[in-house]
Amino acid sequence: MPLSENELKVLSEIEKNFYEHDSAFADRMRSETVYRHSGRNLKWAAVGFLAGFAFTVATFTTSVYLGLAGFLVMLASAVVFERNLRRMGKAGWQEITSQKKPGATASTNPLADRFKGKFGKKD
Repeated sequence: MPLSENELKVLSEIEKNFYEHDSAFADRMRSETVYRHSGRNLKWAAVGFLAGFAFTVATFTTSVYLGLAGFLVMLASAVVFERNLRRMGKAGWQEITSQKKPGATASTNPLADRFKGKFGKKD
């Protein structure tokens, strides 16, 4: 159901006030994407998994319960990693892992450029 003229006007005024009062937050929200958010969560889940693994290895010989707690941290991190990877999908994973920044025309890898030029492969 489309918005009425009055609702569009009110929404426009709210957006204008939002940008005037907190422009830094508005800029951050404008640049934030689902892919970046999920990518950040993937990094933290990987760190959590490694920390859980290290904790499990360090404490399993002294206490089985502490080792189990480390394993549960690893399991929770793996679940978070899997959910965020699914949320990103293939397109998001390619955006996160790509070398090029949006709007960039030149590659940052001279060896890859040399091979592309040698074998006739152009972007």
